[in-house]
Amino acid sequence: MKLSDLYWHRITPLHILLWPLSLLFIVFMRIRKLCYWLDFFSSVRLPVPVIVIDSITIEDGGKTPLAIWLVEKLIACGFCPGVIAEGNLDNPSKPEAVTLLSDPTTAGGKALLMANRFEKNCPVWIGGNPANVARALLKEHPDCNVIICTYGLRYPRLERDFEIAVADFNEPSYGNGLLLPAGPLRVSLKRLNSVDAVVVNCSRKLRFDTSNWAPTYHMKLIGDTVYNKSNPAACQLTSSLKDKQLHAVATYDNAQWFTDFLQQLGLQGKLQTVAEDHRFIEQDFSAVQADTILMLEENALQCYDISNNKIWALSIEAWVNGEMQAQVIKKLRERFADSEVLNEMICPHCKSQLHHLENENILICKQDQLAFPIKNGIPNLQLQSRNKLAA
Repeated sequence: MKLSDLYWHRITPLHILLWPLSLLFIVFMRIRKLCYWLDFFSSVRLPVPVIVIDSITIEDGGKTPLAIWLVEKLIACGFCPGVIAEGNLDNPSKPEAVTLLSDPTTAGGKALLMANRFEKNCPVWIGGNPANVARALLKEHPDCNVIICTYGLRYPRLERDFEIAVADFNEPSYGNGLLLPAGPLRVSLKRLNSVDAVVVNCSRKLRFDTSNWAPTYHMKLIGDTVYNKSNPAACQLTSSLKDKQLHAVATYDNAQWFTDFLQQLGLQGKLQTVAEDHRFIEQDFSAVQADTILMLEENALQCYDISNNKIWALSIEAWVNGEMQAQVIKKLRERFADSEVLNEMICPHCKSQLHHLENENILICKQDQLAFPIKNGIPNLQLQSRNKLAA
């Protein structure tokens, strides 16, 4: 049983001792943020816009499906996003790219999931300090024109243009509602007043005063389809599993949510729980007699070297009101409307600084004689043959 199961989901006498530490934690976070605001500590301003998507609790809270949703929307609008996520638990100071062949115990299941979803359309990097990870990503992928950071609420060093707080008020994530270390909250609910948008992942009616919160949108997580790990093209509706004997596998962090979600879908079966950093092997499933082994997609991807055609992956998709997408796009276009921002962008070919020609609305690289168009307020830094300037 985890520490969070013992303490973070209830109120015990221990909280009399932990509560003062929670107060010290929030005071420390506020002082640190004030020091960056007063320039006592130097912050990092990237040459491209930064969007932070983070949960107010230590749990994911739905921020990964939301990040996937936003990246897909940005790509559809002509942006070239890059994603940075927390990882590298053994060496948190070293940024590295995540690929389908990355070690799951180092990269983490959620980063591996995003890398699998985006493939070559959006690079995913992991590391400790988000400013360092973002710089490393941009150095390797200078064509990226927006950074999505999935762990930035508690890192004020990285300046951001848009901040999205994900609030999951379901009991497995919100727990007793207290701040660390007495509870699972990273920030207080007052922090929701100062972000740019709040995304609520909760089906029940909220018991909080939300009048001072930033614009708030409700998110719905949908799991309508499953696919076979051995044959990803074999995609079926989740309802097709109702008549089959199921063996569900989830990490401790996702166990309660996964059980509730399967019940909502009308699916039942035995649940096997594993640690968050568990490395799956053949023996984990050798004794399973069920027709189907059902796992969340992020866990199923970690079984890439296991030959078992019983393993099926449940894909989770986020649905969010389109008004939030419009709000994000508007903010990004406002940033790119600034010539100073455009003149800080880097050529993806020679890595030299680009220059903005306002009369032609293009970015040019004087060294390689390349031109990059700006369409609908969005600079396109992808290398194409038509980018060559006329002699």
